[in-house]
Amino acid sequence: ELGLPVLSPEKAKDKEFLDQLEQEVRPDLCITAAYGQYLPKRFLATPTFGTVNIHPSLLPRWRGASPVQRSLEAGDNPVGVTVLYTVSKMDAGPIIAQREQTVDENDTATKVLPWLFEIGTELLIENMPDILSGKMTMETAQPQDEAQVVQAAMIGSAEAELRPWEETATVMHNRLRGFSMWPGAFLYLEVGEGSEPTKFKILETRVLEEKEDGPTDAVEPGPSRKDGLRLVCVDGSILEINRLQPATKKPVDALSFVNGLQGRTVRYVKTPETVTA
Repeated sequence: ELGLPVLSPEKAKDKEFLDQLEQEVRPDLCITAAYGQYLPKRFLATPTFGTVNIHPSLLPRWRGASPVQRSLEAGDNPVGVTVLYTVSKMDAGPIIAQREQTVDENDTATKVLPWLFEIGTELLIENMPDILSGKMTMETAQPQDEAQVVQAAMIGSAEAELRPWEETATVMHNRLRGFSMWPGAFLYLEVGEGSEPTKFKILETRVLEEKEDGPTDAVEPGPSRKDGLRLVCVDGSILEINRLQPATKKPVDALSFVNGLQGRTVRYVKTPETVTA
C-alpha cells in the first residue's frame, strides 16, 4: 500500500537477496527482532552502521531461542530487554542499551514477550541518534561478559509435564508461566477411582502461601467455592489450579470442573504408559 519494497528470502544467505541488499537497497542500518536465522557475514557487512537486534532478555543471560520462556521458567525478576549489535555468534554482540522490568509473579510469556518487544522498540528509538551519528559503534558498545552467559535452549514438548511427586509448586507454576505460548503445561489425572488416566492441560495456577505437612496425590478443591483445585507437591507446597482443559474438551474453571465430578475423587498419576489422548 505504501509502495515500499519488501524482500522475503527463504534464507538470509540467498545470493539473489544479498545481491539486492548490496546493490539496490544499500541500507544504512538493519534491525532484527525474533528473526531466528543465521545472518551471514556478507549480510552483516552491508549496512553502513551495522545490524542491530532487539533481544528480550538481560544479556548475556538467556542467549538463544527462548529467552523470555526460560527467564520466566527460572523465576527471574526483574526480566528485561537488550539492544545490541549483531555478530556472527548468536546474541553475542556488544550491548548498546538494556532496560530492566519487574513482572508480576503470575505474568506469563504470552503477556511478557510482546511487552518486552514494545519496550525494546522504544529503547532502540531512544538510541538511534547515537547509532546513526557514529557516537555509538561496535567498538564503543559494552562487550558482553562471556563468564555470565546462560543459554536459552529450545523448548521440547516433553518438558511441559508437571511432576508434583518431584517438583515444588513454584517450579511448576514458573514453568507454566514460561511455556504459556507453547507447549503449555500438562498433568495426568485419574478422575474417579480406577479410571484411565487422562491428560489435562493446566492453564492457570498460583502458588499458595500455606503448606501441607507432606505430599499427597489427592487433588481436592479448597475450602471456599472461589478456591481452585489444590495440588500438594513433594515438599508440601500447594499449587492451586484455577483453569484446566481435559483432553478433547473445552477449557473449564476449577469450580465448573468440581461441579462435574459428581462425587468422584481426583488424583494425579505419574506418566502412564497408555493414556487417554
